[in-house]
Amino acid sequence: MASDNFSEIAAFLAVARDRSFSKAAAKLGVTPSALSHSVKGLEERLGLRLLSRTTRNVAATEAGERLIRSVGPHFEQIDAELAAMGTLRDQPAGTVRVTCNDYVIETIFRPKMRDFLLKYPDIRVELIIDYGFTDIIEERFDAGVRLGEALSKDMIAARIGPDWRFIVVGSPDYFARRAAPDSPQDLTNHSCINYRFASTGAVYAWEFENADRKLNVRVEGQLTFNSAVPVIAAAVDGSGLGYVPDNLAAPFLADGRLVQALDEWCPMLQGYHLYYPHRRQASPAFALFLDAVRYRT
Repeated sequence: MASDNFSEIAAFLAVARDRSFSKAAAKLGVTPSALSHSVKGLEERLGLRLLSRTTRNVAATEAGERLIRSVGPHFEQIDAELAAMGTLRDQPAGTVRVTCNDYVIETIFRPKMRDFLLKYPDIRVELIIDYGFTDIIEERFDAGVRLGEALSKDMIAARIGPDWRFIVVGSPDYFARRAAPDSPQDLTNHSCINYRFASTGAVYAWEFENADRKLNVRVEGQLTFNSAVPVIAAAVDGSGLGYVPDNLAAPFLADGRLVQALDEWCPMLQGYHLYYPHRRQASPAFALFLDAVRYRT
């Protein structure tokens, strides 16, 4: 294959995958105009239009989809084999890209990253915060992180954290002003810090369980976030009650900056898992990363 054909096909696949010239260009480290020139060159050489361009997005045409199906897997295999060449180096190398939320970064990855990066100086780790259900194959991530109960059956999963639960917390200052709730229903009379799902835009209804009773409570308050980390900070500031992961709140409970409520109503959840596709060959760098973050009791 001529080198210009190879680079033009790689450019086309990148744009088709991201459905954007600017996003693909940023990942490849080139300008959007250079990427557009490469794709146009391939289209002219083939005499076919491969991408349908609008002012808002880019989509593959029928001919483009056929090219993706026919040559896309070969390019993925080439990428995998090049990554596997790292085993021949004295030091393993490569980039590991994982999509997750900031809570997972703070409580699971961060405590382990310093030693891992010092041990493998040629491995780069990208942890991309995303609270939606990202398609890790389409977005070219090595792996994603989800709760055990939300895993797809076509993925390999490895546990990276213990079971945990959401708990209701507030600052001593807040509870000095307002009596602690005796039941989940009492939360409707409190100022609570809401959580909005980035993927759907819906506001989370706090979920409670005690023996056979299950309750979902829609709370009200002046603050809303789409991440658990700022909820903790706002609760510490006395801005309201938060419903947050227990291990994220643990340091603040230990030093008295937060106080827990409704303990008997907060059920356990399955721990977080790192998941990745069956059919994708794991790179040596990813295998080492997985071993470093795997949960061990």
